[in-house]
Amino acid sequence: MDFLSLVKKTRTYRRFDESKKVTNEQLFSLLEYASFTPSAANKMPLKYIASTSSETNAAIFACVGWAGYLSDWDGPCDGEKPTGYLVMLRDTELSQQSATDEGIQAEAIMLGAAAMGLGGCIMGNVKRGELRKALSIDERYEIALVLALGYPTERVVIERVKDGDVKYWHDAENVNHVPKRTAREMLLKSL
Repeated sequence: MDFLSLVKKTRTYRRFDESKKVTNEQLFSLLEYASFTPSAANKMPLKYIASTSSETNAAIFACVGWAGYLSDWDGPCDGEKPTGYLVMLRDTELSQQSATDEGIQAEAIMLGAAAMGLGGCIMGNVKRGELRKALSIDERYEIALVLALGYPTERVVIERVKDGDVKYWHDAENVNHVPKRTAREMLLKSL
């Protein structure tokens, strides 16, 4: 698959085939990809908690918000939930600033997941206090993001932004429509 096809395949997925399990080996491979990414001042402050356990996955699931623009949808139902999670943590003893690293690593993980036939959702809407308690996360670590992973079952269609509306939406067949700006709209100036 060429790189553009991989990028287009790397969508946000929120419904998965729960009968197909993500493995610890797959999660470790995704972390290997992340380990080769650039890092501000090469401090590499991001650490992860990986979960493929049904019990831990349920605890993580209870602490995340799924789709801000879909106010009438509470997230995937039984049978559609992710079977793997990577909880991204900032090691505050290594660095106080890691926002750039977070985005780079999250995208490397999601590109790798797509190449494996997985899909995922990067979530910043996290009940951090509850998740810290559920996973017994030491105070040294700040919860940055939660990456939900699984074998996607939903269809995602990329559309062009119309009238400035960037909100994604589901149609009657539960197809997820995601507006995106064109490269020309993104280019402010070419010098």
